[in-house]
Amino acid sequence: MLLNCHTYYSFGYGTLSVEALLDTVRQHGYDAFALTDINNTSACIETLRMAPEKGLKAVAGIDFRNGIRQQYVALARNPDGYRELNEHLSRFLHSGEELPPIAPAFEQAYVIYPMQAYQGWPLRENEFIGIAVQDLASASFTAAARYPSRWVALQPFTFTDQIHFNTHRLLRAIDTNTLLSKLPVSEQGDIRHSIRHRSWMEQQYAAYPALLHHTQRLLQDCQMTFEYGKLSNKNLKYYTRSYEEDTDLLRSLCMNGLPYRYPQAGPEVMNRIEKELEVITQLRFASYFLINWDITRYARHKNYYYVGRGSGANSILAYLLRITDVNPIELDLYFERFINLYRNNAPDFDIDFCQHGRDRVIQYVKDKYGKEAVSQIATFGTMAARAAIRDVGRVLEQGYNFVDGIAKLVPNKPGQYMTIDMAKKEEKQLAEREKNEDEVRQLLSLAEQLEGMT
Repeated sequence: MLLNCHTYYSFGYGTLSVEALLDTVRQHGYDAFALTDINNTSACIETLRMAPEKGLKAVAGIDFRNGIRQQYVALARNPDGYRELNEHLSRFLHSGEELPPIAPAFEQAYVIYPMQAYQGWPLRENEFIGIAVQDLASASFTAAARYPSRWVALQPFTFTDQIHFNTHRLLRAIDTNTLLSKLPVSEQGDIRHSIRHRSWMEQQYAAYPALLHHTQRLLQDCQMTFEYGKLSNKNLKYYTRSYEEDTDLLRSLCMNGLPYRYPQAGPEVMNRIEKELEVITQLRFASYFLINWDITRYARHKNYYYVGRGSGANSILAYLLRITDVNPIELDLYFERFINLYRNNAPDFDIDFCQHGRDRVIQYVKDKYGKEAVSQIATFGTMAARAAIRDVGRVLEQGYNFVDGIAKLVPNKPGQYMTIDMAKKEEKQLAEREKNEDEVRQLLSLAEQLEGMT
């Protein structure tokens, strides 16, 4: 019955980690749920991977909103539906436009309009109306009455208790740059969106068995599976037209690069080349080397500085192709650390491009191989101790000098992750002030709730 669950990847809104969400769902008697973060799918892969370990079935979806105003929830029926949802979301995130109230005609996804947002337009076969517990009494007197056979339970799960709701309010105040005391109700979630036990939910919807049936059917019909850590066959297989041509081209390019790297190549070099070619051919990785050769060749042609590093520097072929500038023979580096016959995931080259030409290199890759075949990886910043203290102090209207003084008591050691709890053990003055000053105690307690959130 959980078709609308949020983690803290609902930026500035959700408060739960993926693991906390899974544990809470399981503890409250559910065996299936839909993860639908707000305008975001960053937690989906991790959730789909971890859910079976907890005895749960996870469905991937998106809670499409303008600000915090919910437009509709969409659930992917399969990987094709997941792609549809991401493409739809990306279009609006890139354009900056508001989402329209009516979803597009998804082919492999279900759409659920919250009762409060539904205005009576015709529903497609894959579209439903979500009824929250508090809306059951009035649903028959709204536009939703037009399609009683399309009702499903839509009781959002964003919080576990009042403490999490208070943390949510802090996040909303920080996100909107508003004092907590002046945060409008319209910019907050609803405490009623705290999880309730499955038996309680079934009791609330007991008078609507068809609604419960439709809700369960949606969860059962959606099937999402991914391969984790395995060699995938979904990428382009050849750089040329066949494995044989790729292998021949790779060998030819390496031989062409031999005089530049090894003017007096001896048996050790030649044996190493043949050894690597044999493994790469057997694992069918020739195209991967050729693509990286092509990218770095373009960078050199345009005089864009780059550095190939990481375990890829253990390969003599990468050195001959000028993907890297590290001589593995001279430094006695083992190729097996980069590629061997027993690894079950694809290799990767770490190549740093100078910011001067980085965007042009990325554009070249998109133009050459197609933008649909190119992905850019983002990292997420998490709330660190000092930042959490300063943000909480600001929305609580505590004085700048006071908050800054507390934040500076958190040790700042390069390369060391420091939490507020660790800081209190290491910095006696911080622990003493927490013990003796109510204002400090409140500040640190609230800041600790935000630590580690994205």
